[in-house]
Amino acid sequence: MLKRKYGNRLEWKRVLERKYAQAYIDTKEMKGYITLLHTIKVAEPLSAMYEGKKVCIVDDGYMWLQQFPLEKKHSVTTMFDDKGDIVQWYIDICQENGVEHGIPYMDDLYLDIIVLPSGEVIQKDADELDEALLSGMIDKSLYDSAWNEVKVLTTLIKNGSFEGLELSCYHKALLVNELK
Repeated sequence: MLKRKYGNRLEWKRVLERKYAQAYIDTKEMKGYITLLHTIKVAEPLSAMYEGKKVCIVDDGYMWLQQFPLEKKHSVTTMFDDKGDIVQWYIDICQENGVEHGIPYMDDLYLDIIVLPSGEVIQKDADELDEALLSGMIDKSLYDSAWNEVKVLTTLIKNGSFEGLELSCYHKALLVNELK
């Protein structure tokens, strides 16, 4: 069974005080849901290490915008610091995006792509995808689907034509006044 991740991230105990907003959009660039989580107060900051570089991805005042394009095999989370600057884009490869009980979700297919503001592109968790195939959690068609999506997105990112990245600030602006 794939791990289902929801846009509101209610299970995230690190976040002590939050504001959240979501919306459905239907434009030529994207059809699906966008969510914005504002972490007013966290129990402790969270950082990730990328090739020896420590990147803080959540702290007091950070915002996480998540895009759930319907009929696509990925979800994009843009992490903004407390000044509104982009810390990173985190692209989850997924089986599907959908809505359950009014909350957008994705069914995670393990592989991830991180894009840093410097333009650096990092691929993560290929070992988790391999393990899922070997253990029978996923079949060969889902395995191949995940790798195909990574190849397509990596090409778009390197060409500067992946709209998920380009739309992140615009989508954040759509939701920031709706935070509750």
